[in-house]
Amino acid sequence: MRLISNSPKETKNFAKKIAKLLLSRKRKKADILALEGNLGAGKTTFLQGLAKAFGIKEKVISPTFIIMRKYSFLNKKANGKENFYHFDWYRITKPKEIINLGFQKIISNPQNIVAIEWAEKFKKLLPKNAFWLKFNILNKKKREILIKK
Repeated sequence: MRLISNSPKETKNFAKKIAKLLLSRKRKKADILALEGNLGAGKTTFLQGLAKAFGIKEKVISPTFIIMRKYSFLNKKANGKENFYHFDWYRITKPKEIINLGFQKIISNPQNIVAIEWAEKFKKLLPKNAFWLKFNILNKKKREILIKK
């Protein structure tokens, strides 16, 4: 699937639609969104829209230096979902750094939704059923978002 976003607002609105889909699903493990794209391509903007749709009130910023942030759902229609994990693998050099954070336990819990920026760096850590979203810069405000399952 290919989407063209003409503004950050459109990117966030698209994220809200994805959030509805994720909240409606019953799973045996966490839902995983694997995001790839250059700096400034819209990955964090997308995740801000996603978090807002989940009812998260905190400001969502990329956890580049701390690697991971955990947010709790406030959405009453969360369908058993409790936590939103936001990872940023940009600065990670070894998979062990991710594994040491309890990553396997996090992605095994069906109460979690996990989003990973720079996920392409360690594809082998991700299950085959992850949603892959590739963000491409088309111009100053226009973005292409490709969704692969």
